Amino acid sequence: MSDLEKKYRTLFISDLHLGLGACQADLFLEFFKTVKAEKIYLVGDIIDFWRIRRKPQWYQSHNDVIQKLLRRVRKGTEMIYVPGNHDEILRAYCKMDIGGIKILRNDIHETADGRKFLIIHGDEFDIVVKHARWLALLGDWSYNVALWLNTHFNWIRRQAGLEYWSLSAYLKQRVKQAVNFIGEFENALSLEAEQRKVDGVICGHIHQVAMKKIDDVLYLNTGDWVESCTALGETFDGKFEIIRWVNGQSIIERELDMQVLPDETPVESVAAKKPAIEDAA
Repeated sequence: MSDLEKKYRTLFISDLHLGLGACQADLFLEFFKTVKAEKIYLVGDIIDFWRIRRKPQWYQSHNDVIQKLLRRVRKGTEMIYVPGNHDEILRAYCKMDIGGIKILRNDIHETADGRKFLIIHGDEFDIVVKHARWLALLGDWSYNVALWLNTHFNWIRRQAGLEYWSLSAYLKQRVKQAVNFIGEFENALSLEAEQRKVDGVICGHIHQVAMKKIDDVLYLNTGDWVESCTALGETFDGKFEIIRWVNGQSIIERELDMQVLPDETPVESVAAKKPAIEDAA
């Protein structure tokens, strides 16, 4: 390991969306060179089969990501793949080992300091994905349109020497329905962790990186590699870090610096929406 590499006990990555033109595979490869981990969780939507079925945009950098992941496995890194909704086809292979990568529907991870965390992609708690697939596909199309607009808008910004700006991320923060959805999603996942009697939950799905305490549960979201370019790392003392890849370097937000979520939406308000899911293997 070079002096520029940081080593984690566990690394959590989700929502690369390989096969989608807006996937930031090149930036992920830059980031991946700078980190090592004893164990890596791929927390869903690594490969975007929804896009591949329609109009794949698969570049050499996407192949390179797969190759780099497999290389880590060959070098002894434990790797667990928890499929999401965009790579749900892999759920048929749960509890199998493919190329040294273990496929699980969900898992329980124990940190170095003895805490237990539910690892799950999170689409099971997205009411639209669960009960209105056509609406989820429409939302996916709308999201891709926003990404297309982002690409062209940010080309103009780059010519003017300005930094990247995300339209879809802006809308998530400003549109009331989107804000409410994110809050309900976070509460539903936290309720699931509470019912499983674990200390927290680590998920992906909504492309919104987060590290916050909801009641007695630590809610962690890995974010994505389409817009935010984020991951989560567990240090060797069992603490978590949000890792943001910005301008060729990692910007770290440590667990001890996190903000406690204000008690605005009771967790019980989403209890009736919680679907039954399979136990961790």
